[in-house]
Amino acid sequence: MSDEGVIIGLDVGEARTGIARSDALQMMAFPHAVVSAGTDTEMAAAVAEEVRPMNPVLIVAGMPLDQHGAPGPQARRVEALIERLRALLDVDIVMQDERFSTVEANRVARDMNARGKRRKGKVDKIAATLILQTWLDRRASQRNMLA
Repeated sequence: MSDEGVIIGLDVGEARTGIARSDALQMMAFPHAVVSAGTDTEMAAAVAEEVRPMNPVLIVAGMPLDQHGAPGPQARRVEALIERLRALLDVDIVMQDERFSTVEANRVARDMNARGKRRKGKVDKIAATLILQTWLDRRASQRNMLA
């Protein structure tokens, strides 16, 4: 993976997937979009269409783990969607523990006074941003420990 270029973060949900993107220096994550689809195949196509123009160097997808760190009930669905994305995009996709990202995203949206349908979309984008920022921070910390 390149040390420069956009990294994409995904918060895969049942009906919506939140998308975040990094800056080119891979230091900060920013909310980007939310895509909706009826089926997993449609969702993978919609996500691929949204991220392809950004030419990402990597995608970080949130993996739903339970409180003990084991894959949660949604994990198989997320893994299947990621496999569909791998077939559609020529970019590496890694997984990031997403425990508590939705809880934290709801808190942030509440602090922003987002309500109703606007809140749902904001929560998905915020969760994707938190997933990506956690990955970026962890990578930076590991690099600092090696330096």
